[in-house]
This record gives sequence, C-alpha cells and structure tokens, in this order.
Amino acid sequence: MEKILYLTQVEPGGELSSFALEVLSGAGRLARDLGCELAVGLVGAKADVQAAADSVAGCGAAAFLAVTGDEFAVSRHATDAAAFEALARNAEATIVLAPGTSRAARAMPGVAERLNGRIDSHITGTAITDGRPEVERWFYRQRMMARLTRSQRPWLWLVDSGVFDAWEGEAGGATLEALDVPLPELRTRVVGVESPAAEEQTIRPDAELLFVAGAGWTKKQADGSTHVKEAETIIHDFLETTGASLGSSKSLVDQAGEGQEVISFMSHMNQVGQTGSTPRHPKGLATCCHGEEPHVVGWRFIKDRRAVNLDPGCGWAQGKADVLYVADAFEVMRRVNELLKQG
Repeated sequence: MEKILYLTQVEPGGELSSFALEVLSGAGRLARDLGCELAVGLVGAKADVQAAADSVAGCGAAAFLAVTGDEFAVSRHATDAAAFEALARNAEATIVLAPGTSRAARAMPGVAERLNGRIDSHITGTAITDGRPEVERWFYRQRMMARLTRSQRPWLWLVDSGVFDAWEGEAGGATLEALDVPLPELRTRVVGVESPAAEEQTIRPDAELLFVAGAGWTKKQADGSTHVKEAETIIHDFLETTGASLGSSKSLVDQAGEGQEVISFMSHMNQVGQTGSTPRHPKGLATCCHGEEPHVVGWRFIKDRRAVNLDPGCGWAQGKADVLYVADAFEVMRRVNELLKQG
C-alpha cells in the first residue's frame, strides 16, 4: 500500500500559502482515492511550524512531522534537502507531494537521488487508473500532454499551482512529531531578504486578473510615432489600481536585447506563453498581441479570456478568447483607467 507524504515550507508567521494549501488538498484527495494514510511534513521555525500545523489540523492527516529551527526556516539547498530527506525517510513515504516552488525545485531532485527514488516536476493533473497513481504534465514547449506512472519508489511530485482547489477546513490542535536533523555543512549564510514593495511587484500569482502586454504597445501608432512612455504610464496605472499581475509576450521582452525602447518595469520574468510561464489567474486580458499559438498556450488555464486588438482576424478571434474587443488598446485602457479612478 502506498504511503503519501505532503511536504512544504512554512511562511514566516506560521502561514501556509494558497499554493501550499492547493497541494495539500491534492495530497488528501490522492490518499482518499488510494485508501491510504496521509502524513504532513513541515519545515520552518518552531513557533511557525506549530501554528501552521494547527491551521490544517482538520485535513485528515494521520501524522504531522516537522523539522524546525532557525537554520531550516531560510531557503538554502543544504538545509532544505536535509529536512526533506529526513521527513521522507521517517514517514516511509512512497509518494511525496510538494508545491513546485523555486525553493522546492532546487532541493527535491537531490532528495530523490539520496532516496534512490524518482521525481517529476510541473505536474498539472493526477489520476488513478486500475489502482495506480498517474500524473499529467506537458512536453515539447507545452504542445503535448502526457500521463505518466512509475514503479520506482519513492516517487516525488512537484505540483504546479492552480491544479487543485485550496484546502479549506477546521483548525485545531495538531500533535507534532519533531525530527532531530543534524545540520549539514553550511557554506551559505543567509543574512536577510530584500524584496520590492508590494506596489512595485508586477508578478502577483494570487491576483484575480492577468494583464498581458504585447509588442504592439511599443510600435508606431496612428500618428506614425511610438509612445512607449505613455504606454508605461497607462499600464502602470492600471496595475496599481486593480492589483492585476503583469504578463508579456516574448516579442515584447525580447526587444530589450535588440536595442529598442521597452517598458522599463518589464523583464523576461513576466513572459507568458510557450517559452514562458503558464499562469492560472481566474481572468485574463491580452492587449496588443495577436493571439498566436505561442501566446495562447500560456493562457490555457485562464478561465475568462478577453483581448483587445485592432485586427478582427487575429488569433484571438479564432475561438481563442471568450471576448475580443476590436479597438485601439491605448484608447481602451485610457478609458478604463478613467472609469477606475471614478470608482
């Protein structure tokens, strides 16, 4: 019989991110479908871990395991890998699920090697076929979807966001089993974390809306001139007012390397599509991009898709958007910003 372990790091303050709660929901469903027990493994500062365990005490886990300490609370490969390995061994887990964060993605492949197991990342779905667990993921620049199963155990899963609904349930008092994990040799010292102010952050995974800007924002407009600074202002004001997340087509972010004037607060980190990210916001608005296949692939998990484009025959009009506004994006977004300011 399988043994399921759910692993995650705890946020400062004892919170679990919405992404972490999504994967917890998936781990619980997998355990129920397989008729096996679920264990929860948490890593972080001692007080934070206890608070996090209490917040999900009603998730149905048979055991709550923890690796705690100040050195385990920070992101570092050596300590993360040691903590994950200890939790997996203690739980005798055959399948380990974790949110596919950058932190987990750095440490988990090494953990799979130490456990003589296997790992799959970017999992976008799960299934049970004839009693065997299977995972789904995309290949070849997200053009082909495959369903995989493995006989090798333990099998580690790094799950993408948006695959499951976030777990919701009763809090309570969880009994933690703290593991004593010796610190490995530390060659990296974490002295602090610097992050931009919330209003300066343009990538917002939990935002209700994804706003995607295409290269048309930097092209010549009806008057024969480019208006990149005005485009910056329009987009920035919209993001600031709505709290939307900013995405970009590859053609727009590539312009920086071609010596062209670009939108200053945008980088390749904002790229959405076949060679970029695949966000899962409830709503999406694409502007000044044509809706070609490389763009649309990154939108397949957006539930309500709308686009603004001057071309009535663009890709968005071919069934790739729920609503297409055939209009000038500058004019549309100026008016949208005016209405938003009016409340």
